[in-house]
Amino acid sequence: MCMFCAAIPIAATTGITLNGKQIEAKKKAESAGAEKPIPKPIMQITAGAVIVLMIGSVTYHTLTYLP
Repeated sequence: MCMFCAAIPIAATTGITLNGKQIEAKKKAESAGAEKPIPKPIMQITAGAVIVLMIGSVTYHTLTYLP
């Protein structure tokens, strides 16, 4: 498996985990009556990273198998 193909699920899993932690922190702050943390665009960054890795994967596999 190439480095791009291996990095796609790792990037997606990391982004989903970070987004879940952000949502959990927001819920804890709401239940405690504290100030809500500033939201970060984690899923947009994750989607961008996955798209860039997919483009890299397609490019790598296309150039590798050309005659």
